[in-house]
Amino acid sequence: MEQLLPLILGLGSGALGGNIAGKVMKSGMGTMGRSLTGIVGGGGLAYVMQMMGGGGASVADAAQSAATSGLDIMSIGKSIVGGGVGGGILTAILGMVMSKK
Repeated sequence: MEQLLPLILGLGSGALGGNIAGKVMKSGMGTMGRSLTGIVGGGGLAYVMQMMGGGGASVADAAQSAATSGLDIMSIGKSIVGGGVGGGILTAILGMVMSKK
């Protein structure tokens, strides 16, 4: 479950970020379209941020922290931020492309 939690948080915050960006831009994508676009963008950026590694902590510190607490707070934070930003960006890009037609 600890491996899936960052992914689930990234997907959920991506859907939220996509809906927020779509509402702000007044895109005609609808709630489902904004959510799906946000999930794709949020999942993608959350995954990339997870692969970038963990901030200023050494690998040994991060491994010990994850082993003792069961959940890595840095990983969860990166997933939420990456998901929201990625979902918002992809939805904004798609909203602009769709409004040009």
